[in-house]
Amino acid sequence: MRAASTGRALEARQRIASGLEHFDRVADGALEHARGWPVLDHTMQVASAVGDWSVVWHLVGAGWGLTSARRAQGAVRLSVLLAAESIVVNQGVKRLFRRVRPTETGDPRYPVRRPTTSSFPSGHASAAFFAATLLTEADPALAPIWFGLAAVVTLSRPYVRIHHMSDVAGGAAVGLALAAVAKRIWPE
Repeated sequence: MRAASTGRALEARQRIASGLEHFDRVADGALEHARGWPVLDHTMQVASAVGDWSVVWHLVGAGWGLTSARRAQGAVRLSVLLAAESIVVNQGVKRLFRRVRPTETGDPRYPVRRPTTSSFPSGHASAAFFAATLLTEADPALAPIWFGLAAVVTLSRPYVRIHHMSDVAGGAAVGLALAAVAKRIWPE
């Protein structure tokens, strides 16, 4: 009975892995049709670079924090929580998966920093959706801007071929979940 259960679990894992590989291949093929457009190529390469170490989110928070004392406190909260999110994702969650990246160093057409962590989940996507959620909590009217920027940073990663599309989908989900936890631990 135990062997049958183990066999079914292994079979289910293999089906999931096969489905993810298919999803990632189809998504990469779709992105390949967009690659090669100079403005889009440049935008995605820059978005990927400014997502490193959550630089874009710390800059957004700092600029937003300059507008009032309350927002200044929110900017500090955002930066501290982004640091915690990064530790949880990069030193915790990624170590559970150890997924290989789609390319060793990214697509040679788009030079980017070579990450040393696992491909799954995408730290850029996690940080992007984490930050967008916290920024929206503080200023709901700007949600389209925060989540629009998060989407660009997130999609830049499979675009430059340093992540699979399923990595960024998983990263976005992790970021949203961690933001919900962060809002309970450190309310605005």
